[in-house]
Amino acid sequence: MRILIVLLSAIALFRLTSIHPALAAETPNGAKIFNDNCAACHIGGGNILISQKTLKKEALLKYLENYERDRIQAIIHQVQNGKNAMPAFKNKLSAEEILEVAAYVLQQSEQGW
Repeated sequence: MRILIVLLSAIALFRLTSIHPALAAETPNGAKIFNDNCAACHIGGGNILISQKTLKKEALLKYLENYERDRIQAIIHQVQNGKNAMPAFKNKLSAEEILEVAAYVLQQSEQGW
């Protein structure tokens, strides 16, 4: 019985620590951060500057590097560093705010905006 308890505890601990922190983290401010900093160009997940580079899942799959391997890290990288017409936000937003907005973008893309 003791071995079973230890085994079940180890499995539970592994599952808890293997959840990606960005997906496990609450993002109560993600929508607000997005609306304050991103929505001017990406309203509703679109893109007013480059119409094909939206934040919709299909578009993200096409152009966001490493999207399949680690989607949240790829979105964080894009927000931090910007690319082409998109400005970098690493000096404007905190690491926590970037994580929250990235988690929000990922969640919205999965839900179809």
